Amino acid sequence: MTVPGVVVHRDQEVLAKAVAARLVTRLVDVQSARGGAHLVLTGGGMGTAVLAEVAASPAHDAVDWDHLDIWWGDERFLPSGHEERNETGARKALLDRVHVDEGRVHPMPSSDQVSTPEEGAEQYAAELRAATRPDDHGEVPSFDVLMLGLGPDGHVASLFPGMPALYETRPVVAVRGAPKPPPTRLTLTLPALRTAREVWIIAAGESKATAARLALSDAGPVQVPAAGARGRQRTLFLLDRAAAKELPPEIGRLASP
Repeated sequence: MTVPGVVVHRDQEVLAKAVAARLVTRLVDVQSARGGAHLVLTGGGMGTAVLAEVAASPAHDAVDWDHLDIWWGDERFLPSGHEERNETGARKALLDRVHVDEGRVHPMPSSDQVSTPEEGAEQYAAELRAATRPDDHGEVPSFDVLMLGLGPDGHVASLFPGMPALYETRPVVAVRGAPKPPPTRLTLTLPALRTAREVWIIAAGESKATAARLALSDAGPVQVPAAGARGRQRTLFLLDRAAAKELPPEIGRLASP
């Protein structure tokens, strides 16, 4: 796994703008090289704020949205359009404001589309498998950018400390009894996250400081799932100063003014 890099920005607002600019640049570079790209979205306050900043940036026109495959790292098992679904937030913040090819937008199944989260996980795994190419060498596409939020307990996607999903080898699984409501979810597993070329873990606020420190330590992924989320080519922790306050001085950082 790659050794993570750490980039620290002044505050939450600057962080969202900086990640949005980084994302646009990365997508443009990938599409210039290969024509298309695969992006994995995250929910939560920071994930949605980043998407809103992408929509607000004039530079977003440089992205070829029609040739971008959009996936999710996890989802709440709720009806379509429910305000707590990550898909709903992403559509309001960005996807409804740019011209996307709906055939390349891949939301995780909702509770009104499938009977159980297990059925939804199997369906999403099949959709991922269908999008792979021979050079992906696995069950999921080689995601170009996979964005993750970071919970105060160190969880990423819907991979919570000590839960069975952390031992899974399947790419997508159902989660029941999650400690954060709603308790029933779908999530990519660690092996699926690790197929990404780049993994970006985005966190803001003092409540994330301990989790960020542990995720960058030698902690195991069962105790701190974020410690196991690494990209094949690059892993970035994109933090504001509050989230970075517990990081030891030996961890290299680039701080914005």
